[in-house]
Amino acid sequence: MALESWFPIGYELPDGASCGRPLHASTNWQIVETRGGGNALVATETLFARWSASRLVELGDFQRFTFGADTYYEVSGSPSQLLVHLSDCRSPNNKNEAIAFATALRDTRAIDADSSLQDAVYVEKLGRLLPVYEMTSHADDGVVLGYWLTGGAQISAESFQRLHQMLTWIGSGALREVIETAGIGLADDGTFVEADKVADVPHSLHDKTNLLEDADSPEQNAMRKPGMESGKTFELSGRPQLEAFFNEHVVDIVRNKERYSALGIEFPAATVLHGPPGCGKTFAVEQLVEYLGWPSFQLDASTIASPFIHETSRKVSEMFEKAMKNAPSVLVIDEMEAFLADREAGGGGSHHRVEEVAEFLRRIPEAAKNEVLIIAMTNRVEMIDPAIMRRGRFDHVIAVGYPDEAEVSALLSKLLAALPKDRTVDPAPLAKALAGRPLSDVAFVVREGARLAARAGSDKLGQDFLLAALDAAPSRAGGNPERRAGFV
Repeated sequence: MALESWFPIGYELPDGASCGRPLHASTNWQIVETRGGGNALVATETLFARWSASRLVELGDFQRFTFGADTYYEVSGSPSQLLVHLSDCRSPNNKNEAIAFATALRDTRAIDADSSLQDAVYVEKLGRLLPVYEMTSHADDGVVLGYWLTGGAQISAESFQRLHQMLTWIGSGALREVIETAGIGLADDGTFVEADKVADVPHSLHDKTNLLEDADSPEQNAMRKPGMESGKTFELSGRPQLEAFFNEHVVDIVRNKERYSALGIEFPAATVLHGPPGCGKTFAVEQLVEYLGWPSFQLDASTIASPFIHETSRKVSEMFEKAMKNAPSVLVIDEMEAFLADREAGGGGSHHRVEEVAEFLRRIPEAAKNEVLIIAMTNRVEMIDPAIMRRGRFDHVIAVGYPDEAEVSALLSKLLAALPKDRTVDPAPLAKALAGRPLSDVAFVVREGARLAARAGSDKLGQDFLLAALDAAPSRAGGNPERRAGFV
């Protein structure tokens, strides 16, 4: 049903944004499209006064204007700035989007400790979740965050293992950082609470199936047990060659330590995975980390890069020390081209890069001797300094390309196996259409198909929903269009 717009199409808001069609609306607020692909939030004077009294917004954050006899307040966002009601949310595209939302949740809660946020409007430009005060029931913040990260599944972020299994677009280390940024669910020992709790969750956040189980059940305890410890074989659905490599060069060496040690092989060698974005490098590493059950640490530009002299090298050293202190452990070096590029290609301003690369050259062999498994990932292997890439530091350099039809079919089978579905579901045409595309597209089609099924009131996933999801996920091989909030 079409929403009734408060303002004529083309009406110019006080900050210069031009009104389009309404995307979401209620009694005291509307979100409308604006010319150029952005969105605007318009609130009545009553609602704005409540936000202002709670100190969630300041007068300068919104533009005041009158239309007819009524007074309104408005804020607009560009196409790259999310402005959306949480009921219309989609799973974030990347870690940065997830961190931005988690920060907004934390900062909002620091100002307003009591208001329910499950019906809030997320205004990325302001870094706030603005409650619209229309629901009397209250979902805890863990459920709000989990709902956002999954694009609509009712699962608490406190249930880390379950949430991690549902999200293929983000690694476990990054997911922990997101949850920690939001200030949710840390136990005294630094691990995340497996509470799997939901308190009076409103109907709009409920699925038709119960996604939560008793956190203390034997089944869930078994699920949490690392695959290495339980004796299971390491499996990587959709990636048989990479699965075989990890089983041979990592798992077998760790599992048969004495036999390999007798022949001078003390620990698995460092490995580089390289390939185009979305080919499944991160997913493969996270599956291995989860299987091993070891502490994992991540080095990337966002955690160690610094404009200050010697600061980056110091952070690199600290991370290696932390990994060795918690050995056996895994140290993941993500986007390694950002700080391990060829020193000869840096020109006269590369002397600090030389110091950073030298720190890695020294630390990588030392870490391997102290039972730290090092796995690096890059989209630009040709940029990496040759001294880093030589054998003795990284013994294995593995190319990871986009999956073929058989690999896509294997991943689809695994993802669909855990979902209730009817007899119409046939992975074959989906696998053919998705072959040669990022694995994240495969996961999206299944997740989006499940969302469409739930939205339509169905308790089973059908082929029609999956095909509709496939149509909604055109290949981005030719570019990466900007994301728009609301419906497209």
